[in-house]
Amino acid sequence: MDAPVFEGGCLCGAVRFRATGAGANRCYCHCRSCRGASGAPFVAWATWPAAGFAVTRGALATHRSSPPVTRGFCAACGTALTYAHRARPGEIDVVLAALDDPAAVAPECHIWWSQRLPWVVPGDGLPRYAEWRTPEA
Repeated sequence: MDAPVFEGGCLCGAVRFRATGAGANRCYCHCRSCRGASGAPFVAWATWPAAGFAVTRGALATHRSSPPVTRGFCAACGTALTYAHRARPGEIDVVLAALDDPAAVAPECHIWWSQRLPWVVPGDGLPRYAEWRTPEA
């Protein structure tokens, strides 16, 4: 069976990417850092093996948002696209809204719920974790 392939890109089309595989750790992140990087109240992410992710057009601009974290974005339009954490060198997180078919990969939980904005009260019934979802959860 072939692994699923997801393509996506930024708002202006200067950066395009491909992610191969199902995508793991599908979540809504409510942390202050994601809010600041996106300008949104939370961000939907999924994790792919770094070997299964490729930029197919253009290049990611990067910003080190904290010592262990590098965020990738389009330098032309500013679209947030990726998140890489030094503690997970073989993985890359991709913004689900940047996929060509964002409905194909749905989040399964909320993380960093402890930092959510008080007016964000989703009624989706998904699990909520105060911080990062542990592998056992």
